[in-house]
Amino acid sequence: MSRKQIIAIVGRPNVGKSTFVNRLVGKRQSIVDDQPGVTRDRIYFDVEWQNKQFTVIDTGGIVPGDEDEIMLSIYDQAKIACDEADKIVFIVDGIDGVTPVDEDIANILRQSDKPVILAVNKVDSHNQVTMINDFYSLAIGEPVAISALHGSGGVGDLLDEITKDIEQEEEAEKDSAIKLAIVGRPNAGKSSIVNALLGEKRVIVSDISGTTRDSIDSRLNFNGQDFVIIDTAGIRKKSKVDYGIEKFAVDRAIRSIKECDVALMVIDATEAVNGISDQDKKIASIITEAGKGMVIAINKWDLVEDKKSNTINKFEKLISNEIPFLSYVPKIYISAVTHQRLHSIYTKVVEVQKEHSKRISTGLLNKVVNEAYALNPPQTIRNKKLKIMYSTQASIEPPTFILFANDENLLKDHYKRYLENKLREAFGFVGTPIRISVRTRSEKKK
Repeated sequence: MSRKQIIAIVGRPNVGKSTFVNRLVGKRQSIVDDQPGVTRDRIYFDVEWQNKQFTVIDTGGIVPGDEDEIMLSIYDQAKIACDEADKIVFIVDGIDGVTPVDEDIANILRQSDKPVILAVNKVDSHNQVTMINDFYSLAIGEPVAISALHGSGGVGDLLDEITKDIEQEEEAEKDSAIKLAIVGRPNAGKSSIVNALLGEKRVIVSDISGTTRDSIDSRLNFNGQDFVIIDTAGIRKKSKVDYGIEKFAVDRAIRSIKECDVALMVIDATEAVNGISDQDKKIASIITEAGKGMVIAINKWDLVEDKKSNTINKFEKLISNEIPFLSYVPKIYISAVTHQRLHSIYTKVVEVQKEHSKRISTGLLNKVVNEAYALNPPQTIRNKKLKIMYSTQASIEPPTFILFANDENLLKDHYKRYLENKLREAFGFVGTPIRISVRTRSEKKK
């Protein structure tokens, strides 16, 4: 399959870029709010129109010359998006008319040597089409009137123009990329890790807590393996999350966990020395309950003072004591700033994904379960004892096993944990949760 064309959506803040992207994608992917500058980073989405596929980049609103730290970062992100795009869709606001910022952006885009399509948004009726005439002055080309909110106007015409030189795809190939979600509390260094992995200023990094609001996808290849890296908003306690934009961003981060293959849970080493926070434990539970593979990255390791030969062992013991249900999860000690052990993220994630999708033959599985049962039979409950007649692996991602027994109510949680430990001893399953369920099956009469 040939590379998909990349289409950058640019414009000043609050002209409806994210609303337009949501219209293309067909679901609420970008955060939409009346507050200007809600989209801070560039965000990638795959879109299909008339059996033609392309990738859209939603960017933060450009304000050339703005000295505000975040606005400067948004401007940098939009410039990078334009550099990597094959085409640029420049969205302006038909109600506001041509503004000085629009003129500045048009001057920048004319110098990009990329095809630019001018879309005049918020033209919600035929009576308003005359609003587009003023925009000829931008010298970008013929304006296309659209209504991103309602899907009316020339949205179809705009898509036809975007895809006119894109060939139809007969059948999409299965994506073999590992989806890796970078998750954790605010300011743990998630965006810095993403930028360090990609080797470019991919997401905005700032001392201001919570500068990542959207979940952002970036694709890269390392040693022949494709990865889709998703940088997510920091997940704070519900009681501390403001209703509205931040709540939606946190919900998106949690949804990104549910859609990934492996989650890299980032913990701030400088804070973890005093114990693992309740919120970190909650995030770990979210990943586990979602059935996802996990790697724990203790970041800012370069800032840990008085490191000795047994410092890592002390951290291992701390995590083991405070989050005992994550004993199967590999831990790596990294620094996004100094790049210490950064590439170990890739190797650990690949290892965990293999474990996450591991299948065990039915014969070998039954042998291990039967040996575990014989070594430590379950206790009798009300004169009845659990008998496991047959075991099978039902699915992968996560590995899920079904035990057929004489009475499903006799399999208690402590014995289920015992069986899980025996399966891990035999087969590994590093970094992946295991699901074990039991079904009642009547014993054959002799």
